Amino acid sequence: MPPASTPPDHPPRAAKAWGGVFREPTDQRVERFTESVSFDRRLADDDIDGSIAHTRMLAATGLVSVSEADAITQALEEIRADIRAGRFEFTVSREDIHLHIEAALTARLGDTGRKLHTARSRNDQVATDLRLHCRRAIDRLDAGLAEVQRAFVGFAEREDGVVIPGYTHLRRAQPVLAAHQLLCWCERLQRDRDRLADCRRRTNVLPLGSGALAGTSLPIDREHVRVSLGFDAVAANSIDAASDRDFACELAFVVALAGVHLSQWAEEWILWSTEEFGFLRLPETFCTGSSIMPQKINPDVLELVRGKSARTIGNLQALLVLLKGLPTAYNRDLQEDKQPLFDSIDTLEAVVGIAAPLIAGTRFDRERVRSGLERGHLDATSLMEALIADGVPQRTAHETVGHLVREALSHGIALGELSDVQCTRHHPGWHPGLRSALGAARAVERMRSAGSTAPASVAEQVAAWRDRLGPSS
Repeated sequence: MPPASTPPDHPPRAAKAWGGVFREPTDQRVERFTESVSFDRRLADDDIDGSIAHTRMLAATGLVSVSEADAITQALEEIRADIRAGRFEFTVSREDIHLHIEAALTARLGDTGRKLHTARSRNDQVATDLRLHCRRAIDRLDAGLAEVQRAFVGFAEREDGVVIPGYTHLRRAQPVLAAHQLLCWCERLQRDRDRLADCRRRTNVLPLGSGALAGTSLPIDREHVRVSLGFDAVAANSIDAASDRDFACELAFVVALAGVHLSQWAEEWILWSTEEFGFLRLPETFCTGSSIMPQKINPDVLELVRGKSARTIGNLQALLVLLKGLPTAYNRDLQEDKQPLFDSIDTLEAVVGIAAPLIAGTRFDRERVRSGLERGHLDATSLMEALIADGVPQRTAHETVGHLVREALSHGIALGELSDVQCTRHHPGWHPGLRSALGAARAVERMRSAGSTAPASVAEQVAAWRDRLGPSS
């Protein structure tokens, strides 16, 4: 559910769930300042799921009757339907989504509805809801990243056999298969997915039953709730459980790092699609134009992918700074954890949703790549390794090829265009067989190490990714 603007207050003023000790009503300015329902309303499904599991546990332990639990469960599902249909009324006087749902339940069921909060604090309730929300978000993000990986694998398959320049320091370095370069992104995104899975493991711990901080004297069954909600474990320390937000920071970090990876990809493709590089043809349906320059086809989507990563990095910092000064147990500061976390999740979901189809619609300009492939002496390392295979020490071979590159540069030609006489002048042991190492395509074909750009290795990588990722969901 998308966040909304601050809802208006509606008279009559709502009674506070915590108001018994107070003699004076809350100042409306305080209500507006402290409300969170404008953004935590997206936790409605999680709150209802947690409340239903809690209710069933209360019935199983005899703290409410089975008929009361049935009535509460039915009413909660009706409230869920009203929220989804847009029929539910929100007000700042009820602070958050949790009190909204409880108030609606009590309006329907009276004292039976008031029993829902038995053996529960909003502290452990909120912590549970947020974990449920993050768990679902992790699963969605993982699926989205997998789709981006599939798009890269599909692109690699389409560009089978295409050789492109590989770069270090943004200077031409060695030739690589285009597929090898594309699969590089699969590796980085897989690490992001692995981190999501690890984060999910620590997120999937149940805090409910910890109360405000000390637990409860009532005979609850936390294991019952754990099984109902699909958590892996029950939090061991009630003080820690109600206020722990490590999982939120961890998710924000994983999202930020995935955003950085996708920003790096976007930057590379922005460069590669310029006239200066000319390697890629982006789909026009994923580009925009200029209001003043009619010829412009701008990579705005890629630029926004790059730009939005800044938000995920900033949100991570906001969460860390939020937590750094807090003592143990719950503090109201923790209300501020949701907006940056929600924004990071939304941002990465939007990025992966646009990245996969953009990748699927992009093509290499094969002729442009081919025509400039021999520039930059990409085969120099290949020649050096051929000399090493002939018994020349590595440092000597490196220096020799450096001299040959300088000779070629002075004549404005490629290494392969040097004559045998010129080559022999710099390496007395020169023989025509060394020419098999020259040329970008030959340099690629000579590779043999595992994980390299060797055609056989890349084919294995493509097949492995296809098996690992399976078909699109």
